[in-house]
Amino acid sequence: MLSCVAVVRSMTKQGCGMDLMQVVKQLERFAPTTLAEKWDNVGLLIEPAKDKVVQKILLTNDLTEPVMSEAVDKKVDLIISYHPPIFKPLTRITMGHWKERVVASCLVNNIALYSPHTAWDKIPGGVNDWLAQAVDIEDIKPLIPEPGAEPDTGSGRLVKTNMPLAKIVSALQEHIENDVHMACANGHNSNFNVKTVGICAGSGGSVLQGVPADLVITGEMSHHEVLDFNHNGTTVLLCNHSNSERGFLRQFQGQFVDRLKGACSVMISEMDTDPLTTKQRAN
Repeated sequence: MLSCVAVVRSMTKQGCGMDLMQVVKQLERFAPTTLAEKWDNVGLLIEPAKDKVVQKILLTNDLTEPVMSEAVDKKVDLIISYHPPIFKPLTRITMGHWKERVVASCLVNNIALYSPHTAWDKIPGGVNDWLAQAVDIEDIKPLIPEPGAEPDTGSGRLVKTNMPLAKIVSALQEHIENDVHMACANGHNSNFNVKTVGICAGSGGSVLQGVPADLVITGEMSHHEVLDFNHNGTTVLLCNHSNSERGFLRQFQGQFVDRLKGACSVMISEMDTDPLTTKQRAN
């Protein structure tokens, strides 16, 4: 009878695991890293051992130390972290900085690390399309189409809709399962009927700048960016950075299990959360 590892070498036995590079190949098919922004650091960031067999995968928006501890406790083989925890070059790996401790923990515990970031933002059915699902969509297209890529690929989204502002706020809060911050444009109110929405998950100020839209939805903006949008007739909804992205993991989870044909268990982190919360003012 073939061992589990032997079966993996061919292409997988149900629930038995899959070779790390085969898992990476499926991630690349889902969202080629060539789509990522030039400044981004994506792909397989830590390969702890050759011939690594992956049975358990943990999905997270950010690989923080609490998430790293969770991964170790759950004995996962691969972490897929939407944001790359290794972004600027590391000159050393010590216990003096939390990102270095995360890298050390991956190596010590033989855990691989993969990050897709802006590649997931650009693909059809990716992070920005997930965020746009909060709005009744009559038409949708990328704000910045990706040259040479398949149709509907690119940065941000521009949505045509027909919804009162108050309804969009409520739908967005339900979609991301969190509160949002609103900055109304001059002349807008909760009854204002929104016809065009610019969308960019994460920090979208630069991508959304100059977009002719009644409303923009993103994770975060600077104070002065918000004022500029408002004075140009655009209302701003802010979700907090990672809250505008994290919910996509639930959508990806099922899709990726299917792509791996059930060879690996795919879990979503229970410790991953946006560092910012909205607190009620004491009476």
